[in-house]
Amino acid sequence: MTIKTIGMISSYRSLENRTDWLWQQTPHAFGIWNNIQLQALAEKPDYLVMYQFDFPKSQKQQQSWLKRFSKRQKQSELNITSLLRSVPKKRVIYLLREPPLEEIIEINKYNYQQAQQYCGYISGADDFAPNPDYMPAIWYHSNSFQELNEMPPPKKVAPCSWITSGINRTANHRQRLEFLYSLQASEIQFDLYGRGLPARAKTLGELGNKWYGMAPYYYNLAIENYSSNNWYVSEKLWDALLAWCLPIYYGGSAADKLLPAGSFLRLPSLDEKGIAYIKEVTASPDAWYAAKEAIQEARQIILHELNLINWLSKFVANNL
Repeated sequence: MTIKTIGMISSYRSLENRTDWLWQQTPHAFGIWNNIQLQALAEKPDYLVMYQFDFPKSQKQQQSWLKRFSKRQKQSELNITSLLRSVPKKRVIYLLREPPLEEIIEINKYNYQQAQQYCGYISGADDFAPNPDYMPAIWYHSNSFQELNEMPPPKKVAPCSWITSGINRTANHRQRLEFLYSLQASEIQFDLYGRGLPARAKTLGELGNKWYGMAPYYYNLAIENYSSNNWYVSEKLWDALLAWCLPIYYGGSAADKLLPAGSFLRLPSLDEKGIAYIKEVTASPDAWYAAKEAIQEARQIILHELNLINWLSKFVANNL
């Protein structure tokens, strides 16, 4: 079997110059999964993933974009075509990961429009994407694939955690922060971790590894910043389940299509009703014990089926 290499470019700054992109999501060395090998920085990959790549729109954005990617080529020579590394259009994959929040819908639509010039397949978790679909799973635990695949439930010693950020640039983000404040005021026992949270939030601080803020807990609050369509679901759910938490999930209906019944709980709303629900569930570990088999099944689905690397492997098999 011939292994095809998959390159990657992204507008996420944390992924710039990341040779080992997603290597933790495969049991094999150097990013190999079945018929593919992830080599994000490969000079001449067989396929290329544009992963949440934001096309520059204004002159100012163009200058910023040129500066960011100037490490590979001289700015005077740099353009989007050069970033594609001679990969044919039919083998360029555009995956837009950010949700269609009202404040960025026009940006998302612009990205789709531009991607049609360069990409053979374009997808995103919204109805106006050329190929509407859920975003295949990525996760943010540093554990090896083998460890996640084979481990029994870790010892649970605390009721509930929430890992979130203090981002407040959209109405949805602000609603989530207001719910956080209300939840803390209710004196329900949960541990809060995250970055950039305002002083008003009583946080235990940032985590270098999300595992430590999830694995010891029975429950995890997995609250999306978007819940208004049938496509969007993020790593918040995957991370919680892979740490053997029972997620108390607030999001759209995509999760119901992708995961077995009983593997997560539905938070009804971000208000007093939701707070009452969290209080009732987290008062005892009974719901976690009842869901343990469903959590185990969901973990295997995430690792082996929903895994973005598995998605890429199938895409390559169907588009040789």
